[in-house]
Amino acid sequence: MPAAARDTRGKIVEAAMELFWLKGYGSTSIADILSRSQVNSGSLYHYFPGKQDLLVAVLEAYRDGIGPMLLEPAWAGVDDPIDRVFALLAKYRELIVSTDCSYGCPIGSLALELHEPDLVVRERLSENFDGWVEAVRECLEEASDRLPRGVDLQATAEFVLTVMEGAVMQARTHRDVAYFDRAVAQLRSYFDMLTAREAVGA
Repeated sequence: MPAAARDTRGKIVEAAMELFWLKGYGSTSIADILSRSQVNSGSLYHYFPGKQDLLVAVLEAYRDGIGPMLLEPAWAGVDDPIDRVFALLAKYRELIVSTDCSYGCPIGSLALELHEPDLVVRERLSENFDGWVEAVRECLEEASDRLPRGVDLQATAEFVLTVMEGAVMQARTHRDVAYFDRAVAQLRSYFDMLTAREAVGA
């Protein structure tokens, strides 16, 4: 794809990402996207015949960008694998605080808004959650010698995602980051209990 075409398509996807996060998918119109991206309607419909096609592209951009957009900034300078889990959660806390507690996880917000998504959309949502969970699971695998034998690392990584999504939602609803902090503190206590149990067992 020529560079100019990539730039045009990228502008459209970036505008849609911002608007879907700020306004929600249903409340974002094609006119909104055209205004934000500053491209003409012919260009938009050339790349995205329908609004759902653009939603799929947005979800693919999040999925493919999880490293540079989220993990790498959160984990910069953090070597300990368990600390990386909590550094990732701390990144969400930064976003909550910087938006006066209006922040909502983009993927979580879309998953809640789209009650009965088409199969391709549901698959892309799942891929985003799976990528997040896999990143946390890899941290847990690195720290497996500090965790009790038999701990289900996949289930634990999924639990971390559940804590994050629920804590973000409560902080946003109550407009109070303390809800996020308490949830993360409980998760930290759980990890401390796991590592202490393994230390005693050793």
